[in-house]
Amino acid sequence: MDSLSDIVVFAKVVESGSFTAAAEHLSLSKSVVSKYVTRLEERLGARLLNRTTRRISLTEIGATFYRQSQQGLQVLEDAAAEVSRLQGEPRGTLRINAPMSFGVLHLAPAIPDFLSRYPELAVDVQFDDRKVDVIEGAFDVSIRIADIADSSLVARRIAPCRHVLVAAPDYLQRRGIPATPLDLQEHSIVSYQYQESARQWEFVDPRGKSIMVPVQATVQMNNSLGMREAVLNGAGIMRTPTFVVGSDIRQGRLQPLLTSYKTLQRSIYIVFPQRRHLSPKIRAFIDFMAERITATPYWDE
Repeated sequence: MDSLSDIVVFAKVVESGSFTAAAEHLSLSKSVVSKYVTRLEERLGARLLNRTTRRISLTEIGATFYRQSQQGLQVLEDAAAEVSRLQGEPRGTLRINAPMSFGVLHLAPAIPDFLSRYPELAVDVQFDDRKVDVIEGAFDVSIRIADIADSSLVARRIAPCRHVLVAAPDYLQRRGIPATPLDLQEHSIVSYQYQESARQWEFVDPRGKSIMVPVQATVQMNNSLGMREAVLNGAGIMRTPTFVVGSDIRQGRLQPLLTSYKTLQRSIYIVFPQRRHLSPKIRAFIDFMAERITATPYWDE
């Protein structure tokens, strides 16, 4: 059993990125974690990690061992998940990755209800607007707003994600209301940095004709909540998901623009690694979020 414990600790060090973070996650001291890894290296007769005062990194042998050991650990995790499934009650810690804006606005407020429904669960939520590696990050699930093309993951679509152009009323009083997509070239644009089409926006007119409009951002940000604050204060026009500005539109703080044109359409997915047995905690989270958001999201009502 010492060998298995050493491997588990080694894997957690790799996933956490440091001995300190792994020690905190495992509720062990840093020295004990280091002892486990050193013992494993001595048993294997090979160095698995390069250690410096600032960071750790896998050696070539370490990377190979980590990949192979993950397969064995996954078998054990699947076996434990199957036992948990038979017991019927989701339990343990659910590690969730989500985009910052969606996570803050719609995931975080849902967590209390989720935990109330499943009291044996705990959650560890990491917000990141960049696309993260679910497997390397050791996440159970990730919420993604995109087109899904990663065959190593299973994706469950839970809702559409419509985009809308908005600006503050005072900005529109100063600069005027665009009548056509091409009018946007005369306006200040607040753009989302991580969007693939950030420099060229596509619109579809009521007849189904596509219009491509080059846009030059006056303000560029990597977070939709920051963009929203800037636009609320008159910085310009932004294209953003309705889940970010639905309440602002309803309350008149932001005005939707060019509503007869269709623009960017995406979907909200929950993705997770392919597994033979879907653990109860993952199934519970997927069902809960699909029930809470529905195919007609509450922010679009």
